[in-house]
Parts: sequence; structure tokens; C-alpha cells
Amino acid sequence: MAAPKDIQFSCKCGTLKGTLRGAHPRSGTHAECFCADCRAAEIHLGQPDPAPNPVGIFQTTPDRIQLDAGHDKLAVFSFGEKNLLRWYASCCGAPLLNTMRTPKFAFVGIRTNRLDDTGPLGPIVGRGFIPVKGGKPKHEGLSYLILGMATRVIGSRLSGRWKQTPFFDTNTLTPVRDIQVLPKDTRASLLPKDS
Repeated sequence: MAAPKDIQFSCKCGTLKGTLRGAHPRSGTHAECFCADCRAAEIHLGQPDPAPNPVGIFQTTPDRIQLDAGHDKLAVFSFGEKNLLRWYASCCGAPLLNTMRTPKFAFVGIRTNRLDDTGPLGPIVGRGFIPVKGGKPKHEGLSYLILGMATRVIGSRLSGRWKQTPFFDTNTLTPVRDIQVLPKDTRASLLPKDS
């Protein structure tokens, strides 16, 4: 197995740049998501609807994310008061990452299409909300995704690494940017009616 590798990432226009440090199958989980929230987030930010394709995500911990340039272009929104925080580049609308609403739950999902190289992430090991015609969405590798996330979150909490985050002030536990909270019905209005 190859050694962990630092991978550069950037927004669409290249103004906001950063590094995913130590990318490796043991440092995160390579996944795909078909959920309505991920689709609606792309559309809200002026990106094409990814459907029928998924949104690629590498789930890891915030201490592995380093912002190198364009810090002032980092922005965040959420569908409702309790949902994931969706971080993006305000300069070009590129979706970048998702986090929980508190730094104490040390989770980040970085969009794989923003990474310069996805090879070090390893194979895709889980897929969420896979559409099923006439039925409920299904999941593949869900237990692997949950176990990986739980292990990383607990490890970050016990070691104190949860405090190493570019997204939150860990003294006040608040995001470094004001959250644009969109009404819950915004998501439904963004998606085609047959979704």
C-alpha cells in the first residue's frame, strides 16, 4: 500500500487553494453520495445538477485540511438550522467541503472533484442514497462509512486534534464565517419535480 500523500485542492477559478494532508485509505473514507441535499447544494451554488451521477466525497477529519490561499473567499451555508454546513468558494461558487455544526464532531467531507489527484484516496468503499426506481434509496457500504467516521471522530476528540480546524473558532465553538441559513423548503425548490 502506498504511503500517505498530501493532495492540493482548489476552487473552480483557483483563488481558494488548500491541501488535504496525508490522504490515504486509512485516513479517510472514499465515498459517493446521491442525496437530494448534495444535489441541491450544487445547484444552489450555480453548478450543474450532478444527477444521475453522484457527488464524490472523501470523509476525513478537519485537522487534515489546510487552507493555503483565498481564505477570505471561504463561505458557508446550510439547508435549515440543523443540517450540515456546506463550505464553498464565494469567488466562483465551487462547493468544497461539508462539516458538522460543531468542531467537537470532527468530520469533514471534501469534494473529490476539487482534488488534484484522487488515486491516494483508494477505491470508493461506500455509496449513499442510491436511487431505486419506485422505491426507497439504498446504501452500499454504510456500516463501513459509519465505523470509519466514528473511529476518526472519537480519535480526534480523545487526542485533542478536533481543535485543529480551519472552519471553527474552537474557543467559542462557532464557525469562522457567518452561516447563510436557507429555509428548509429551498432544497425542494431547487430540484426538478421528478426527483
